[in-house]
Amino acid sequence: MGRNNGGNYTNPCLTMHQPWASLLVYGIKRVEGRSWPAPIRGRLWIHAASKVPEPETIKAVEEFYREIYGVNGIKDVKYPENYPISRLLGCVEVVGCIKCEELQNWEELPEGVRLEGQTQFCWLCEKPQRLIIPFEMRGQQGVYNLERKIYEAAVRGLRPVEGPFPVKFPLPDPQDPFSLKPGSLPSRLSTSIASELGTSSSRSNAIAGARGVAAKFSKEVKDPSGTERETEDPISMRTRSKVKDKAQEVVSRVVDEGHSNSVTDNSRYP
Repeated sequence: MGRNNGGNYTNPCLTMHQPWASLLVYGIKRVEGRSWPAPIRGRLWIHAASKVPEPETIKAVEEFYREIYGVNGIKDVKYPENYPISRLLGCVEVVGCIKCEELQNWEELPEGVRLEGQTQFCWLCEKPQRLIIPFEMRGQQGVYNLERKIYEAAVRGLRPVEGPFPVKFPLPDPQDPFSLKPGSLPSRLSTSIASELGTSSSRSNAIAGARGVAAKFSKEVKDPSGTERETEDPISMRTRSKVKDKAQEVVSRVVDEGHSNSVTDNSRYP
């Protein structure tokens, strides 16, 4: 129950759009991208927002993960059979939060995990658990406290999940749960993985497509304090120039739909 959390959080919860919400509690998504740093450590409940994900969105996001898992030789990624909305789905353990460039340059991590870093702040997640039966509830913006009666019902229905390629994010100071924070990694991690994206056109296409479908939720977002901020674009112009025309068409199509995020901050890779 939030023993490592900062602030006044007891059973912190985050509302996310699908398909990203389910991918996180299924252990497929290991990094949650935000434009603001994680205010907590420890258990974070994941709630799916009310927007029904479009088939094109699901396809692009699943292709993104298919590509980055393939980098580490994982060819068989089992995706959720469905992506329920307006439901509490499960939880993960937030063990750290670092900046995008720190994650991309963390050479001790598998390359696929480093490729998940596509936003300003990266929340590092472990130990996914999902509810056997997700149940309906309303979400809120930012990180908020789960109602106690909901928590008491949910905690009994959790089941541990073994993702396709679990990763352990080591803490700089094992005695300090907040030690893995922006600026905490050694400066020797200096070789940017972004410069390597051009070695695979399919990987670049997958990243561009996934970022495109995320863009419709994050053209203009708000952080928990209510401050509006523009979505960050951490990928360099050099990298972007290597994305194929097909990927650019995907990006243009989904951005033109003009949907905006009305639930929470989704400035993410996704």
